[in-house]
Amino acid sequence: MKSNLFNIWNLNNINVKNKNSIKSFTLNFGPQHPASHGVLRLILQLNGELIEKSDCHIGFLHRGTEKLIENRNYIQSLPYLDRLDYVSMMSQEHSYVLAIESLLNKEHYSSPYSQIRVIFDELTRLLNHFLGIATHSLDIGSMSPAFWAFEERERIMEFYERVSGARMHAAFYRPNTIDWSGINYQLFVDIILFCRDSFKSITEIFTLLSTNKIWKTRLVNIGVLSYNDAIKYGSSGVMLRSSGFKKDLRFIKSHAYSYYWYLKFNSFIGKRGDCYDRFLIRIREMYESINIINQTINNIIININSSEVDNSTINIFNMYRFLFLNNFNIDNKISKFNNMEKLIEHFKYYSNGLDVNRGFIYKSIEAPKGEFGTSIVSDGSSNPYRCKFKSSAYNHLSILSKLVQGHMFADMITLLGSLDIVFGEIDR
Repeated sequence: MKSNLFNIWNLNNINVKNKNSIKSFTLNFGPQHPASHGVLRLILQLNGELIEKSDCHIGFLHRGTEKLIENRNYIQSLPYLDRLDYVSMMSQEHSYVLAIESLLNKEHYSSPYSQIRVIFDELTRLLNHFLGIATHSLDIGSMSPAFWAFEERERIMEFYERVSGARMHAAFYRPNTIDWSGINYQLFVDIILFCRDSFKSITEIFTLLSTNKIWKTRLVNIGVLSYNDAIKYGSSGVMLRSSGFKKDLRFIKSHAYSYYWYLKFNSFIGKRGDCYDRFLIRIREMYESINIINQTINNIIININSSEVDNSTINIFNMYRFLFLNNFNIDNKISKFNNMEKLIEHFKYYSNGLDVNRGFIYKSIEAPKGEFGTSIVSDGSSNPYRCKFKSSAYNHLSILSKLVQGHMFADMITLLGSLDIVFGEIDR
């Protein structure tokens, strides 16, 4: 107590002697702060409440994921991908299995499992943006969107649980297939009903925030990212498009993956490159995700109706029959364990793994936060020789020090929430 009083007295003496000068001071923000979105530590140099300089420290979550993957076979490593960006789990899985399929030279863009991957990729995009907007609004001071968004997230996690048994870390995708055990006709019906209700929730969130003067005052012209800086710092996704740069991997012919090339949807760019533009783009992406899901499910239903499936008695077995109409060298899952030989073969496949061709591959997808890529160097064995991931959030965090200069301390909270970062994929 005495030391505190002494410090206050000493500080008052300094202010009396230097009335015409204000000394800048250093402040630690995080890693325990609730608005730091994980374990981010920022060292801020403040002049009053004005930020003069910031320095990011990110080394609090390192788990050595890439090295762990190199010591396991390709299939056993799949659950690690869910733990990177633990808000958009299946997107990471998709990039990883695409890289393996490229090394196996077995890429299929219109197969049934590719269509189902698109459905869950877009559900994952909704999952990510609901959380991103909800936490951002909480940081600014608005609580209502968080209640609506988390209710929709719970419904999406139910779909995760129905197909994989896990609400978050699904490990649902497989090289050249998916886990078919939870796919049935009723699942698609429930997803369509969810999209109908989710459309209303997104509209409510957008209407509440966009008509709020405080929300717009806190976001407009805050954290403006210029066109040149977006390219120089290697940004992608919403951050890149908010600056006016037209890039979406789902549209680029040389990077198109899965079933996206056969769908009709839009991508959006911003005008100012500020936090409000990024908010608008995420809202519009959520509407487009619903559009993509409806298109894909309609295509699946049309294919079912055009086949020799009795719609009045359709069940999981009829769905399997449809899903394997096109032979992609996948065993019929219904009779997989009818004899001991198939059971042993199944056990060896998951314990020993699969041997992929020698070579190097890089495959990226348009994840909710931006471009997420997987680099694999294969030596021909069942284990990757080297594995490396490209994280969009890492690039975006590197821009923070530049964007935050000249803003007030409260604006830094706004900007940090607008970046939409998760430390699982940054400090891996």
